[in-house]
Amino acid sequence: MHREPVDSSSLNSVGYDAGKRLLEVEFRNGGVYRYLDVPPDEFEALKDADSVGRHLNREIKPFYSVIKVRRAPRQAD
Repeated sequence: MHREPVDSSSLNSVGYDAGKRLLEVEFRNGGVYRYLDVPPDEFEALKDADSVGRHLNREIKPFYSVIKVRRAPRQAD
């Protein structure tokens, strides 16, 4: 899925597949997650939000199922 960069301290990029209603989010730590059955207007609201990370935490994470695509790499101790 194509993702576009976002201006965020916690996220690198976001992408959306309208046909499948999938929102894909890449975090700065390398983790990638797909949120299921997300309407197109919610993706637009995410991209337009003053804080993309805050919008994700408040408006998407609590309401949509998620699949982990790629874990963040482990940090060396």
